[in-house]
Parts: sequence; C-alpha cells; structure tokens
Amino acid sequence: MPALNLALDLSLGLSTCRCSGTAMTAVGIRLVFLWCCWCGLASADAATMQSDDRRPASGPNWERLLAEAERLHLPTKFLRALPREFVRFEFDDLRTYAAEYHPGDHRLILNRTLSFNAAGGTLKPLARMTHKELDLLYHELFHAYMDYLVSPDGPSTEVDGGSGSLMNFARIQRRCRYTEVRITPVVQRNAETELRYLTEEESWEALNETWAVFIGWAVWNQLEVEQGSERTILRHPDQMKRWARRLDLAFQNGDFRGYYVPEDPDERRTTQKRVLAQQSQLTWGEAAELMTQVLGFPEELVSDLGRRPGFPRSGVTESSCRISKR
Repeated sequence: MPALNLALDLSLGLSTCRCSGTAMTAVGIRLVFLWCCWCGLASADAATMQSDDRRPASGPNWERLLAEAERLHLPTKFLRALPREFVRFEFDDLRTYAAEYHPGDHRLILNRTLSFNAAGGTLKPLARMTHKELDLLYHELFHAYMDYLVSPDGPSTEVDGGSGSLMNFARIQRRCRYTEVRITPVVQRNAETELRYLTEEESWEALNETWAVFIGWAVWNQLEVEQGSERTILRHPDQMKRWARRLDLAFQNGDFRGYYVPEDPDERRTTQKRVLAQQSQLTWGEAAELMTQVLGFPEELVSDLGRRPGFPRSGVTESSCRISKR
C-alpha cells in the first residue's frame, strides 16, 4: 500500500528532520501519518468495491452447484436455463426466514448455515446439506427462475422448449386460480377458511410461493426415497412408485399451499402473510406442468402419474377459466 509505506517513512525519518531550520513537532508527524493511513485505506476500499462490482453475480458458486446437482441426480433443467451471472448469492444471519430472494437485484440471501463452514463466503457443498436444506435451496432457486423469465434479461425465445409456455400457463393460472382464493386466517385451524380477492401483485406472489413449495417438496422427497443410493427415481420404477405414493398423500393433506403478503398496511399490522387454504392449493394440472417444464420429468411418466386413482385428470385451461366478479 503506497500511502501506508509513505506514512511509515515519515514516522521513522522525519522525527530527526529539520525543515528551514524549524523542527517538525511530534504532533505534526502524527497528523501526517494519520492522513496518509486514511488515504491508503480509502484507496484499498475503493479498489475492493470496484473488484466486487466486476465479479460475476454467482461466479464459481453456480458452476459448482450445477455439477454437484448432476452428481446427486437432482433436477437441473431449469437451473441450466439461468445465466451464471443472473443470481447473486449472499449469506446472512437471517431471523424471520431461512432464505430471501430479492427480484429487484436478483439477490438470493441464504442463512449463513448454508455457507461453507458457516463462514458466509461460498455455498456449502450440496452433498453436505440436509434434505430440508436442499428443499429450501431449490424453493428459492425456483423464485430466481421465475424472476428470470419475466426480467428484461430473460429469454427472448423459449428455453429448452419450456419457458415461454410455462409463463403463458402461469398467466392463465394466476387469473383463474389465484385471483379469488380461500385462506386460513388462523394457520393452526385449517378447517376455518375465508374467501379473499387478491390484487395482481398478491396473486402473483401466491402462485410463485405455491409453485415453489411444490418444487422444494419434489426435491426433498426424491432424496428421502433415494436415501443416498446411486439409483434415481426417474430410472427405477419401484422408487418412482414410492415417490408417487408420497405425492398422493401430500395432495390429500393439502401440503401444496403457498402464501402472500397482504398489500393492505392495516392487514399487515396483524399478520405478515396469509396462507392459502387446502381448497386453493396446487392442482394436478399445475404439478404436471412443473414436473415436465421445470423438473425435467419425461412427459410419458407424468401422464402415467396423472392416471393414478384419485388424481384430477386436468388442470385449468383458458377456455374453462371463470373468475367470479367482485
């Protein structure tokens, strides 16, 4: 650091120097020393900030994440559609939520426990994450994917034949299913529900959270079924049957329910989020679209799952969309 070296030279050499016959006082030397140190530190901070601005948003984290997901047989179809610079990983000691995604600047803030050695520097290896942590990670990465599809940096054409049709499907579902919803005012009492009409922002958030819940659930239960084996559910019918039974039970229990943050400030004073009721949970049609377009399940396999007893045979379409008037 040049300025710091200059300050050290001044402190060591000028103590015996005389300028124009006048001795430089000890106070003067200290002032020069402090000024030089301050200049050096300011220059270093500026250089560091400039270096951070040039650094890719996700950098090595993203390439390593893709490679590790492949090794663990985890879904990568939608991850590969995301540019490596799109998502910026950050770590913090979060209190309210275990993770936060900020679409404005594409920041994915994860709890520090999801970083390597909890140091907050880089993402922890996927193989060392618990199944629940991978559920959380995929939940948030799906938010990033949806953000990418609607952002100015998003694909101008369909990625892998899926992104364009997924957004068209999402727009239909938002209008048909997430504008008029039922919620559970008291989360602990699922049987008590209320009808709510959502704003456009609220309905988009309800859809995004509901879909992200399913993506995280799919990953978590894949890991639970495989239990670290080299076999993957997509290639072994017995494992897929166990996964499908879990899927049946999740629909029956109403596990695929999202939430939204109320726009009304008066309502926000009493609750930070409204959880959807079971009547407004994910439909089979939505699950089928997410399995094929996001998770990369073969269409034939998804069709077979849809023929299982107790599953609704179709989702909401444009022609069947009927939104009740306020």
